[in-house]
Amino acid sequence: MPDPVNGATSRSGPGRVLVALYALFALAATARAGVQIATRFDEAPLAYLLSLLAGIVYIIATVGIARSDRTSHRIAFASCAVELAGVLAVGTFSLIDPAAFPDDTVWSSYGAGYMFIPLVLPVLGLLWLRRVRREEKAADAAPA
Repeated sequence: MPDPVNGATSRSGPGRVLVALYALFALAATARAGVQIATRFDEAPLAYLLSLLAGIVYIIATVGIARSDRTSHRIAFASCAVELAGVLAVGTFSLIDPAAFPDDTVWSSYGAGYMFIPLVLPVLGLLWLRRVRREEKAADAAPA
């Protein structure tokens, strides 16, 4: 495992900021989708369900990045990849066919309603997890 003082962990420095951002987006996306689904689901069911999916993906990524074991990081890596694919697909589709999304999702227009953070966040998550994995490999290879 990386040294908690010098290595890449999610308990200090950039890792802590990344976990905080993911937690904030998990809360925001899930809460927003929950209210929309409960109060006006019939207006834009696809958009609201996609926002709920985004919130769930953010929750999984948050927990996976925050934990320090390899399995959690693998799950976080997969969720960040799904998140990036989702924001690219929904972002593109929402620009090509705006009528399909009568209300925005978290990922609409590549996250423009959220200052494009939904587009940048999975890239940062993937880069962070790659860094942590490299440091884990280096620590495993180092003589004891």
